[in-house]
Amino acid sequence: MDWLLISVIAVIALALLFDFTNGFHDAANSVATVVATRALPARLAPWFSAFFNFSAFFVVGTAVANTVAKVVHHDVEGVAVVFAALVAAITWNYFTWYVGMPSSSSHAIIGGLVGAGLAAGGLGAINWAVVSTAVLAIVVSPAVAFSVAAVAMLILAKIHRQWHLSEDAKAYKGLQLVSAAAVSFGHGANDAQKTMGIMAAVLYAGGYLAMRPDGTFAIDWWIPLLAYSAISIGTIWGGWKIIETMGLRITKLRASSGLAANVGAVTAIFGATGMGIPISTTHAAASSVAGAGVASGKGVNARVIREMVTA
Repeated sequence: MDWLLISVIAVIALALLFDFTNGFHDAANSVATVVATRALPARLAPWFSAFFNFSAFFVVGTAVANTVAKVVHHDVEGVAVVFAALVAAITWNYFTWYVGMPSSSSHAIIGGLVGAGLAAGGLGAINWAVVSTAVLAIVVSPAVAFSVAAVAMLILAKIHRQWHLSEDAKAYKGLQLVSAAAVSFGHGANDAQKTMGIMAAVLYAGGYLAMRPDGTFAIDWWIPLLAYSAISIGTIWGGWKIIETMGLRITKLRASSGLAANVGAVTAIFGATGMGIPISTTHAAASSVAGAGVASGKGVNARVIREMVTA
């Protein structure tokens, strides 16, 4: 019996479970704003988000996947290392989902890889250049999302004062749906690739995947198909506790501020994905909501923000 093959299949299944938890944990990224402002009925919002999660499969490449696969050097990154990292990330996702705390699935899996890699091979096992980029993104991506959302909110406030529009005007709700679709697309594009990177790493460790001369993996079509499917199913499952926190507890959202929040999130997520940088789509979305809340004059719930920063 080929125990290596069985181990690889089992870890790939665990990776897809992580992807599923990512979907229901991070469904709030785009769903929260449209649910809070009633731009879309709550029962339809997860399906709406999942559709655009999966649509990234047809458009986006594998830059983020290859970045995640390089967190631990390939001569150390065996099946056991990936298994340990996944157990850590899944445990964290379930815990934070249970208490309704928006936290980063991305940082959980990168942290899990670093911890397992250190245990397996010491400091030399880690690709610190990749890790430092992810750490920098922890600070930069929320700052970009917050700032862009705040500026967008100020522009929208000026528009609806000049044109005597309500904060919940139909035009804002329509644009909110378009921007929420973009956030969902970006969530799938960035986060599903993290699972693709994990799957590629374990397949390579088992000798079932080749590496190109430039050091990137030749990722077969079925890997992204499974990854995008798992995250979409997780999104449909929904994470209503986190949706409540993101949509209702950070600030009071209206259609205009919900639109501004989505614009901030889209800017950060698409920018990072284009550069092949794994970021926290949750932190980008939550920071955008906070930026829109501050700029709209509604303020933010400092306690919720403190909990997120602590997480």
